[in-house]
Amino acid sequence: MRPVGAWAGPRVAAAAACAVLGLGLIGGAATGSWLTGESDAAGGSRNAYVAAGKLWHSVPVDRLFPPSIKGEGAGPGGADRTWNRLAVAPDSGCAGAFDPLLRKALAPAGCLRLLRATYADATSSHVTTVGLLFTKADAEAMNALRGRFTEEGLDSRPDLMPRPYAAKGTPAAGFGDLQRATWTLSVLPDAPVVAYAVSGFADGRTVTEPEPAAEAMRAGATSAPAQAGLGNDAKGIADRVERGLRKTVDAATEKPS
Repeated sequence: MRPVGAWAGPRVAAAAACAVLGLGLIGGAATGSWLTGESDAAGGSRNAYVAAGKLWHSVPVDRLFPPSIKGEGAGPGGADRTWNRLAVAPDSGCAGAFDPLLRKALAPAGCLRLLRATYADATSSHVTTVGLLFTKADAEAMNALRGRFTEEGLDSRPDLMPRPYAAKGTPAAGFGDLQRATWTLSVLPDAPVVAYAVSGFADGRTVTEPEPAAEAMRAGATSAPAQAGLGNDAKGIADRVERGLRKTVDAATEKPS
């Protein structure tokens, strides 16, 4: 009979080798999963991102742009607002929808589809176009675009305002480039989408000094657009359309229980 030490050593070594190999396989699988984004969390985020990019052709227009939007506390001083949809633009590409400089700034993300609708406030005194630009970009490219807009303040430059959708036969028929008063624009962090809204007066008056919605909503702002609450209109409608988009994405990617 061989001494215990004579065979215990090789067995221990073999067991240790198996343990190392097992850890290596587990570690390799985990690393591969991390590198390819196949963890549950990453996979869920990726699925949601992909699903969001496809919503433009699969979701009813009334879900993206409701016929009526309630803005509880969204007006100046926390007043309630209601916005009624006047018209929905035919879904299209981006030709003619943006001023040249804004088109150039958005170009790295590409234009897959542009959806737009125009709303009026309850008195039909103010009109607002809200848009969802579905891009061709992946998450990394959208993150870079969002960083550039934030760091360079591109979302607050008057020469980078979105254009309105002036629907004929509605109170927004005279809502052209010279009537733009306030606007907001955001590159969404969780979808290949750029959301924006631009507001003006329904009477067609020219606005010589448009201002970002955040500035028009600032306490003590005295400009005519600010006092009329046009910044609240742009921001309020854009925020609610964005929320609706996120809810739709969540519903589309929910796993059955």
